[in-house]
Amino acid sequence: MIVIPAIDIRQGNSVMLKQGKIDAETVHSTDPVFMAKLWKAKGAKRIHVVDLDGAFNALNSNKEIIKQICDSVDIPVEVGGGIRNMDRLKEVFDLGASYAILGTVAVYNPEIVRKAIDKYGSDKIIVAIDAKDGKVAIGGWKDVTPVDMFELIDKLKDAGVKTILYTDISRDGMLSGPDFDGLKKISKTGMKVIASGGIKTVDDIVKIKELEKDGVFATIVGSALYTDDFKLEEAIRRVE
Repeated sequence: MIVIPAIDIRQGNSVMLKQGKIDAETVHSTDPVFMAKLWKAKGAKRIHVVDLDGAFNALNSNKEIIKQICDSVDIPVEVGGGIRNMDRLKEVFDLGASYAILGTVAVYNPEIVRKAIDKYGSDKIIVAIDAKDGKVAIGGWKDVTPVDMFELIDKLKDAGVKTILYTDISRDGMLSGPDFDGLKKISKTGMKVIASGGIKTVDDIVKIKELEKDGVFATIVGSALYTDDFKLEEAIRRVE
């Protein structure tokens, strides 16, 4: 089980949102590059970076920060937020990302997902399944669609997707515990799964690890690390 610290970037700062809402933002650091170095020093084997300005407004103002993060750590960095065409995808990899996370585009332009996998390979492309009450949300989670998340997963499998990142957005940033029921169902789809949203304790991560045999190989932790609910080193020690 890989424990992946999250760095969400908005207007150049490392922030955390509750349920993806900008009006529920907390700035944890004005130096996201420092945070990446810190998590690496504490034992992280991968970093999760989201460009919130890209996700919400399709802006591309944080690319230099993302490049500096990728250059400053010698571990893989996965990057998402506003990647909705092949040019933006190429740029993310050119910045140094090891993995790219596609979200909104998987719903409204799934052909881009196929092209991405054809060009970069299924091991480099992650698709985010951000859901509320089982329905997929897009546009930085602003809009909840009528698309059922399991129907989307079936389409993604047909497109060649191997890895998904599942977030129950009602839990994200709330420290209310993960959606274990949803994770159990998704783990039966045959996908490799990264779990995200709601993690508060190391015991939450240990419980997620029980699904590792079914394909849940990693979990993203954000708010709990920044609010010091537990230490990254402790989490890594418990599950590796």
